[in-house]
Amino acid sequence: MSVDRRAFLGAAGLCALAVTGTRSLEALAGTGRPETAPQGRRVPRWGMVVDLRRCLQADGCTDCIAACERAHNVPRLPSRAHEVKWIWREPYERAFAQRGSGYADEALRGKLVPVLCNHCDNPPCVRVCPVKATWKREDGIVMMDWHRCIGCRYCMAACPYGARSFNWLDPRPRVKEVNPDFPTRTRGVVEKCNFCEERLAQGRGPACVEACRERALAFGDLRDPGSQVREQLRSRHAMRRKPELGTEPSVYYRA
Repeated sequence: MSVDRRAFLGAAGLCALAVTGTRSLEALAGTGRPETAPQGRRVPRWGMVVDLRRCLQADGCTDCIAACERAHNVPRLPSRAHEVKWIWREPYERAFAQRGSGYADEALRGKLVPVLCNHCDNPPCVRVCPVKATWKREDGIVMMDWHRCIGCRYCMAACPYGARSFNWLDPRPRVKEVNPDFPTRTRGVVEKCNFCEERLAQGRGPACVEACRERALAFGDLRDPGSQVREQLRSRHAMRRKPELGTEPSVYYRA
């Protein structure tokens, strides 16, 4: 898709929003994106637990990032202005700025911790998208439709976690080794972590979880009291990023 065509589609989408209102856009979005499960069918609520103690034992390890990039054709670009991130590392004090400047977390200050899309229960990115290119599934995964995305970047402005990246450059020639089982993206669209929904559909876990040698990442159904994630959350205090915003992230961190 050329930039000109994308710009046209963007203008068309915004016009549709203004003229026909929400009902028409819901029709454009189709009926395959319910947030409410049909009656009688149990739906999981996917979530992740990051054990910082285990993660930091392997100082400098980036296996989770490399696995994600291979699985999803994420290009590694040298310029920070152009970088595309699905899972990446942030200094602890930046990832958890709400923890303040006290001494309680001194052992973690300066440490790089893995961060990703939080697949919020109340995702502000979904609300601002004018063409419904991003939506929340009934199992809690916040999805992207790259063919529908018009590159307006409203979702990037709305996300308080910086979890979305814009393709300023065509990423396809910059993917080191293309995975034919996952689509590549084009210049001018936003992308982000999808909790490996394509692998979940095959009964597999997320690539980052499988790649972690320290077993610092756990993934599972937050609604299931017997799941690994719930067991981990019961066994030690956990925290979420920016809880004061009310977004209700599905990614937890055990300190």
